Amino acid sequence: MSPRSAAVNEELRRRSCERLLQATVELVGERGYEATTLADIADRAGAARGLVSYYFPGKRQLLQSAVHRLMHRELASFLGREPLTEDGHELLARAIDAVLGLARERPLLMRTHMAHILTAEGFIQCPEQQRLAFLLRDTVARYGSPDPDTDYRLLRALLMGAVVAILLPGAPMPAERLRAELFQRYGLAWELGVPPAAEPAAPGV
Repeated sequence: MSPRSAAVNEELRRRSCERLLQATVELVGERGYEATTLADIADRAGAARGLVSYYFPGKRQLLQSAVHRLMHRELASFLGREPLTEDGHELLARAIDAVLGLARERPLLMRTHMAHILTAEGFIQCPEQQRLAFLLRDTVARYGSPDPDTDYRLLRALLMGAVVAILLPGAPMPAERLRAELFQRYGLAWELGVPPAAEPAAPGV
């Protein structure tokens, strides 16, 4: 049997890494961070335990990469949904709805992710985060921003704040109201993106 080519080996590594990332979001979303071990993740992914350490220095880094991959995939799905569009306002609306939707649909996972970002160790730069950042920055540019780098960072901060507000234990804010605030700030019509069934009261009412 001839040895595998470098390209085949690279593809196998990529698939192994993706299975680990997917297993992480599944398990943390089901059990929580503390109740999920690296061995659990490797077992769910069908991978050797040592493979986790080969790709990631620890569970915290693995979780951030996994959530950023999930966010990137969700954002790409919303931006590419039918009907396809190049309209910047529609694309920004879809981006906002994608992120708020994750907060509603995966509260335990997203709450854990935000809690880790807000710790002293803070935000971890990784390839998955960079893919997410590129897509979000591109959306801001298509919206018509004259300074996409600055406006991307502002949008990221506003979305993070909205996610925290949705998930705040004991005092959550309705996602619809936060959506209305963000849409008003960016001059987006309520019917753009993927609007919820009912329109909330106008901000400030």
